Amino acid sequence: MVHDVIIVGAGFAGLSAALALRDGGLDVLVLEARERTGGRVEAQVNSLGERYDSGGQFLCQDMPQVMALAKRFGKTLMTTPVDGAFTLQPEMSEEEGQALWDANVAIRDRMNAIDPADPAVRDLSVWDWLQRQPDDVHAKSAFCSTVEGLWCQPTDAVPIWYLIDNDRRITNEVSELQYFLGETMHALAEDLAAGFEGHIHLSTPVLEIRRSGDDVTLVTSQGPLQARHVIIAVPPVMANRIVFSPPLPATLARALDVWRSGTVIKMRLRYARAFWRDQDRNGMVLWRDIHGLFACDTSRDEDHPALVVFAGGPLALRLRQSSEDQLRAEVLDRLAAALGAEARDTLDFSVRDWSDDPWSGGGYSDIVANFSAHNAENALRAGTPPIHFACSELSPSFPGYVEGAIISGRITAEAVLKSFDLPVGVDPRE
Repeated sequence: MVHDVIIVGAGFAGLSAALALRDGGLDVLVLEARERTGGRVEAQVNSLGERYDSGGQFLCQDMPQVMALAKRFGKTLMTTPVDGAFTLQPEMSEEEGQALWDANVAIRDRMNAIDPADPAVRDLSVWDWLQRQPDDVHAKSAFCSTVEGLWCQPTDAVPIWYLIDNDRRITNEVSELQYFLGETMHALAEDLAAGFEGHIHLSTPVLEIRRSGDDVTLVTSQGPLQARHVIIAVPPVMANRIVFSPPLPATLARALDVWRSGTVIKMRLRYARAFWRDQDRNGMVLWRDIHGLFACDTSRDEDHPALVVFAGGPLALRLRQSSEDQLRAEVLDRLAAALGAEARDTLDFSVRDWSDDPWSGGGYSDIVANFSAHNAENALRAGTPPIHFACSELSPSFPGYVEGAIISGRITAEAVLKSFDLPVGVDPRE
């Protein structure tokens, strides 16, 4: 049997593409290497028997696609608490903290005013560019912490032109941490997958893609499958591990080879009560003396107080070399210094290290780590039909987020549908 389209990857990009293609009348099959759908969105069950998001979690009102899906499937929007004081470590006065925040915003605005194609920044890393700025050491340190926390990379590995281009596409005016879903973001992925039941093969990694004539053969762990078109809906680093026969065109092969996966560890700490609110704190903590460490309140209600702690970039690389007891001790020591001794009294301490995930390469997303690869994203968006690419990294809006994955999947599906050149209402299988 030759399928119209086979999609590699059942994350939000792959599932969104699959549903758009099915609605367009095509025969679609989705192959997923994991034993579950969702990709970098994932839920686990902690020692208290509670299901929680161990992967992608947050959304906001400025992300229309994921917001619409949450409404469609009746998900509960939980508001991330913001009432109360934001905590900086080491501590600063409220006036000093506001000044630091304003300086951080000013650096970001100054950066985004630069044309990413400007030859003056072509060979500069974020670190190189930052050293040329007039800001004081504290403002620069806070900006580094933001970059390493959000992009999960050392600042000397990120081309400044890439960060500018990427950051310009993240256009929310409210915090991206505005909401999370009471049922988990992964439950939303499961809802999408349920609408495609019977057409998703789990635990089926794709090892090789062979193109011959008009058809494409995918060599999988479960045997070969054939399709007229293939959408590779996995992060670029993972797509680059697939063998292509014959090899991809040189431009496209280079475009796949320039990406680097982020390094992030996500921790969820459950407490008997939200003790930080006794101090009129909102649970958000940003550390200035250690880059890439951030905490926020993700309590579903008063009966389920919880903090999520993220460690990104070089910090995550260091922490993952520690034992779990050492990691736990360091995080609890820092939380206790920020929020009080009660931070040590956890009911559960769950850890998800995404840097060793075999099917994503890391988190939250891949970045272009080659300073001269200015056309890598465009090359992947164009693909080499009948082989196409879709992933959050390639989205024109909200790259690295669930929103971006949905958009990229739908855009690629539209391109594939056009290639079939179908009159409206005609089923290609007839």
